[in-house]
Amino acid sequence: MEQPALIQSFFQKIQYAIDQDQFIRMTLAKPRQKTAPLQNVYIRLVSIKDLLSLSFTLHYQTNDQVKNHTIKEGIKAIDDLMENEFKEAYLFTSTGDFRLTFNKRNRARFLQGKPSSTIVPSRQHDHLKSRKIEINNNVYLQALGIITAKNQVAKDKGDKLRQIHRYVEIMDHLFSKLSLTAPIHVADMGSGKGYLTFALHDHLKNNLNLSPTTQGIELRPDLVTLCNQIAKRAQFNQLSFHAQRIEEFSSKSLDVLIALHACDTATDEAIAKGIQSKAQLIVVAPCCHKQIRPQIKSDGALAPLLTHGILLERQAEMITDTIRALLLEKHGYTTKVFEWISTEHTGKNVMITAIKNEISKVDKEVLTQITNLKSYFGIKEHHLESLLK
Repeated sequence: MEQPALIQSFFQKIQYAIDQDQFIRMTLAKPRQKTAPLQNVYIRLVSIKDLLSLSFTLHYQTNDQVKNHTIKEGIKAIDDLMENEFKEAYLFTSTGDFRLTFNKRNRARFLQGKPSSTIVPSRQHDHLKSRKIEINNNVYLQALGIITAKNQVAKDKGDKLRQIHRYVEIMDHLFSKLSLTAPIHVADMGSGKGYLTFALHDHLKNNLNLSPTTQGIELRPDLVTLCNQIAKRAQFNQLSFHAQRIEEFSSKSLDVLIALHACDTATDEAIAKGIQSKAQLIVVAPCCHKQIRPQIKSDGALAPLLTHGILLERQAEMITDTIRALLLEKHGYTTKVFEWISTEHTGKNVMITAIKNEISKVDKEVLTQITNLKSYFGIKEHHLESLLK
């Protein structure tokens, strides 16, 4: 069989699989250049606004990009990628698996075999739905250096963008459990450079239509000035940043309190503000756990865990955050503690979420648990406990 005929046969298989609803997926692999930034491409058949499209996930060394094409454009893109970027293409259908590969002399070989799977996946565009933040022409992501002017992920910013998407997904899930009506008031304590503050405000305003008034509280004046400038450029009129300490913040009405990576007792200050304001949602990702560490003692079986600094530090983290969760429950919140982002992004990856119960009542068992935990480790008082007296 002549070389062009082999390639033509492979592309006919792609078109036929799409036409007959037998298409499962495709993968383009083995870059022609070992140093090429594009490592591989994963292709799905999806339905976008009732129109079948080919969705390409391009895996680069530093980030992933998703591009969607019409069927005709998509097949042309596969052809271009095979000619210029990759030596191997795999087509998986419900009736058979097909492989097109090129050797060092660029001669093609076409192989086919039995199907790895006969189950055709849903055409729902799940991956797009999970991305709540639009990156194309995103003013604040460009201003913060996450996205370039060409709408590409900036070098070494792929992890930060994934963190933003993950955070918004978590918050979207939490908001689905609340009965909030517009307008709402959000305070973000220790907002820093505002990556997550901007993204959440964007989602609440443009996706959930909650007309948020969002305040970022940050101690460093230079970051406050920068974030206010970006908020103005993004036309987020109800988003503002303020240079003040968390304990100086005052609000009679607060729906959502957030504190991500506020150091040591600053997390307790933020939680206390949320409880005192009767916020419907409190979300914190604690950083540093120094306050109770000097108090921790144990003469029991756990004593060996406290003789090494690193283990004592981790024990302090667990005890501190456990008491925080229990104190939130004591004040009428349902809590959850979990890892919200990979340790590749940050070592401080524990998140505590608390949703206000409709009927608030003090659980005696919770009070007993707090007392017993403090007594066992020789803790006189947790800082959050002092703030809430």
